[in-house]
Amino acid sequence: MSLPEGYRIVVVPDERRDEFLAADQLTWAQGLEPEALTEAPPALEWGVRTVGVEKDDQLVAVHGSYSFAAPVPGGTVPCSGLTWVGVRPDHRRRGLLSAMIDAHFERSLQRGEPVSALFAAEAAIYGRFGYGCAADELGVEVPRGAALRPVAGSDELTVRFDTADRTRHADLVDAVHRAAGGGRPGWMTRDSAQQRANQVADPPTWRHGGEPLRIATVHAPDGSPRGYALVRRKEKWGDAGPEYAVTLRELVAVDAAAAHRLWSFVLDLDLTKSVAASHLAVDDPLTHLLVDRRAAVPKLGDNVWVRLLDLATALQVRRYAAPVDVTLEVTDTRLPANAGRWRLATTAASGDGWVAQVTRTDAPADLALDVRELGAAYLGGRSIGAQARAGLVRELRPGAAAAATAAFGWPLAPVCSWVF
Repeated sequence: MSLPEGYRIVVVPDERRDEFLAADQLTWAQGLEPEALTEAPPALEWGVRTVGVEKDDQLVAVHGSYSFAAPVPGGTVPCSGLTWVGVRPDHRRRGLLSAMIDAHFERSLQRGEPVSALFAAEAAIYGRFGYGCAADELGVEVPRGAALRPVAGSDELTVRFDTADRTRHADLVDAVHRAAGGGRPGWMTRDSAQQRANQVADPPTWRHGGEPLRIATVHAPDGSPRGYALVRRKEKWGDAGPEYAVTLRELVAVDAAAAHRLWSFVLDLDLTKSVAASHLAVDDPLTHLLVDRRAAVPKLGDNVWVRLLDLATALQVRRYAAPVDVTLEVTDTRLPANAGRWRLATTAASGDGWVAQVTRTDAPADLALDVRELGAAYLGGRSIGAQARAGLVRELRPGAAAAATAAFGWPLAPVCSWVF
């Protein structure tokens, strides 16, 4: 999309960092917090993946992106994680967001990134650019003392509780996070030193009256870490005594025993009333371990959104859970190279699933859908059959939706445990 007269797309170098952040903060109605920016600066690649719209030598809209090797069913794909998107309120409704998204797509494709992903602050915005919600996330509030079913090996593990410290804990958190996410689509790792440091950073302005960030780590008998929880408690007293709230920034475990030991610990902290966690997979072990699932207050939300930029490459990188041969009629108004008919046919089974070839075809279509719905199904967390029942996918050959649903599905629900 072309920009109005007087506006232009520019790459934002490090020297304009403050201006970039100021434009973004005007969008998000937030004040710049020097202490937080010093302790946890944005993990952006200035002058490389930071872009803005300029008018009269002033930045009036900005965005950035992260480089990810995004986990997808059976593999990984180069992915451009869109972030820090903002248009100043006095420059809205002029097509600046559309122009930035088009520039983001173009630059991502030039870097060889066939997929883009994001977290949507407003769910109504990004579908019109072809992003589909590809994963749900579970938030829960669990009362203190909630009973868990036993898990073999949990009692053999030990827990250490400490104040979170970047120097001592960033590498541990990163190592456990990588190990725990193996095989789960959408589980983005924190690949830059700044991203890893920021995950355990704790500027006082982030505490909102709570204690300094704590970390609970679970260890095997040989001392190796098997899980962690980033924990904050906030003091509160009621008529009957203490009612502290516990908030988990992240709880990650490499296996069932470690998950059981961590949850057992955080659900039994003194003085507390409840434990709140977010960004959990919908199949998180906690949903199976709770003796009384009704005791938890669940909240379902959208997690990571996916946009296919190079359709054929993206669909060939991932693996499929079942053999399939289906012709897709795809619409894509922003990237016409993706539009048209594509044959997706599995050719061989591997240890990670079925391999597929994706080629242009003139054969009659079996399914008709927008690239948005294809992005929603990409990580295996959204059923093509369910989308067809909702009227978002048209089944043109009987049985095609069921076959595609089986192929695109995956044993682990997709999720990203942190908002990038």
